[in-house]
Amino acid sequence: MYDSFKISCRFEAMQKTDLSKFDNSWYKPGNAVKRFLWMITSSVFFAGGWCLLSFPKVWLLRMFGAKVGKGVVIKPRVLIKYPWMLSIGNHVWIGERVWIENHTDTVIGDNCCLSQGAMLLCGNHDYKKSSFDLIIGKIILEEGVWIGAHAVVCPGVTCRSHAVLSVNSVATSHMEAYCVYQGNPAQKVRERKMGQ
Repeated sequence: MYDSFKISCRFEAMQKTDLSKFDNSWYKPGNAVKRFLWMITSSVFFAGGWCLLSFPKVWLLRMFGAKVGKGVVIKPRVLIKYPWMLSIGNHVWIGERVWIENHTDTVIGDNCCLSQGAMLLCGNHDYKKSSFDLIIGKIILEEGVWIGAHAVVCPGVTCRSHAVLSVNSVATSHMEAYCVYQGNPAQKVRERKMGQ
């Protein structure tokens, strides 16, 4: 009883989260009109399941400032936060329900595959501060990277050439080239050996 009282008193004395202090006024992701127009466009052409063709989505991404290569496949129900901070290489596959939450620059290299439900998460919150400040970090997927179904790449992570992040895994640190990562947090489990 006394121990639980001591623990309770210790927690009472600690700093607490105060979301009323949250202030991300420093963060400027683009003007309000552009963000509003993208929100409408994304809702109609990307988030909905009716637009099955990739070329209108590629065209729209380019119109909103994304750099998009040739041969890109974008499945239905894909969410992209800010296309003007997105660069996609040639022959990239973006699977159904992929979420690219790119609060800052995000680079997807040639021949990358993002399987269904994968998430590129460029934003997070600083849990060490009572104001729960926004933290952003650039994500880079180099050539030939495969992000498995429902896997998550966290802010500031670079996935080197031909790295693989397995299903449901979470990359919290850089991934080496030609290596397979698995788990939460993802750990290197083997090399990626490729044949013809």
